[in-house]
Amino acid sequence: MKKGRLVYLGFFLLLFACYFLYVFTQTDISQSNLPVINNYVSPFSFVDQNGKTITEKDVEGKVYVVEYFFTTCKGICPKMNANMRRVFDEFKADSNFLIISHTCMPETDSVPVLKKYEQKMLTGKLFQLEDKSYKLDTSAEVAQPLPSNHNWYFVTGEKAQLYGLARHGYLVDNNKTDSLTKIDEQFIHTQFFALLDKQTRVRGIYDGLKEDEIQKLLKDIKALLKENQQNRSLK
Repeated sequence: MKKGRLVYLGFFLLLFACYFLYVFTQTDISQSNLPVINNYVSPFSFVDQNGKTITEKDVEGKVYVVEYFFTTCKGICPKMNANMRRVFDEFKADSNFLIISHTCMPETDSVPVLKKYEQKMLTGKLFQLEDKSYKLDTSAEVAQPLPSNHNWYFVTGEKAQLYGLARHGYLVDNNKTDSLTKIDEQFIHTQFFALLDKQTRVRGIYDGLKEDEIQKLLKDIKALLKENQQNRSLK
């Protein structure tokens, strides 16, 4: 009788162990707990500062951050891009990470203009102010050669596609525009960054002017870089 109980006990222990082994193997512990904010970002085609066409194929399997700016901006853009430079400096050595900075003024921000802007962003002196915010000093004429850059794209393209992606893909601009307003008369000016995962899903939106948001962005990028790539449809 005692031997029979031991057999049953052993059987249930084995069954219990097999169950937990199955659960463990089906759970991907690399997955971040960041929610999926937008599961679908439409295909796109833009031109970067080197005249190269950048499409959704270039971001497949990459973690990337996006923003909108314009090169002559004297308001929020300098502070935003000082913080974006910090993001770039942190992850520039990682081939699985990218930044895409979209111009919101494609009518003036041509490829040569974006190339000059890239030079300023990569060679400007980054320093911290007394209020703990950061500034990128680009006032001096840059003499040193442009550093190697494989992670930060400054892109231009058709305004309708640029703006459509900001509003319906990346969700960084929630201003409702009158549908009767012509695209040439529209203007996006947003301080928000969007973080996308390796499946091109939006996983976070951050205020590019706030230090606590930048710190969270840096932390979340690290988490997404550790994630295994899954099917895009998974949430």
